[in-house]
Amino acid sequence: MRLATWNVNSVKARLPRLVDWLADVRPDVVCLQETKCPDGAFPVAEVGELGYTVASHSDGRWNGVAVLSRVGLDDVVVGFPGEPGFPLPEARAISATCAGVRVWSVYVPNGRTPDSPHYEYKLAWLAALRDVLDSELKSGLPLAVCGDFNVAPTDADVWDPALFVDSTHVTPAERQALAELRDLGLVDVVPTPMKGPHPFTYWDYRAGMFHQNKGMRIDLVYATDSIASRVTGAYVDREARKGKGPSDHAPIVVDADLDVAGTG
Repeated sequence: MRLATWNVNSVKARLPRLVDWLADVRPDVVCLQETKCPDGAFPVAEVGELGYTVASHSDGRWNGVAVLSRVGLDDVVVGFPGEPGFPLPEARAISATCAGVRVWSVYVPNGRTPDSPHYEYKLAWLAALRDVLDSELKSGLPLAVCGDFNVAPTDADVWDPALFVDSTHVTPAERQALAELRDLGLVDVVPTPMKGPHPFTYWDYRAGMFHQNKGMRIDLVYATDSIASRVTGAYVDREARKGKGPSDHAPIVVDADLDVAGTG
């Protein structure tokens, strides 16, 4: 199975790029974040021409997540029980079973600043996600949680840790929340960086940040050992971050030696 995750930062703005990328990379399952379009406006026909079925969860201009699959899309669940809101639940999580693998696409709240109510919302959201994953893992299905977590797991995952002191994405509480997800038995599938020593996945749009590789690793794939132990390769697709009008995130692509039929 080839599994990918990508914060596209507007699926409609990035549609030509997305379609070309799907045709070139041919992932079996793709998790998208920040789709930023109503479910009825998702470009189902365009990706359907490439063999993908779509499950989408969006509330319009902001947020939005989706799972695209060409190996089956069953048991789709939008959001999750106990999901906090700000004040109402937002379009930040969707899950589905694809060829026997339970796949989650998540877009974790940003947090804004550590003294913001949005930061407390972020921590509450991650705690609620942990609880529902703890329950779901009891099914025994291989499981992967993919997406934009808006947390850099370690100092090595930001280009200059000193610049992020007193900022979100690197606080002990956020990193502890990720550690508690891993404590469930999930493995951080760290991709090959493709440039430099760090597998950054996000670079600010400001001039020079991408080309100087001043980025962060905040897009993650957390998987059960039944998947992680069979990974044959994983990389950050920096090519998708280049050129005119890219997302500020690059996709992660993970290949695992799983028994998947019907991939063409």
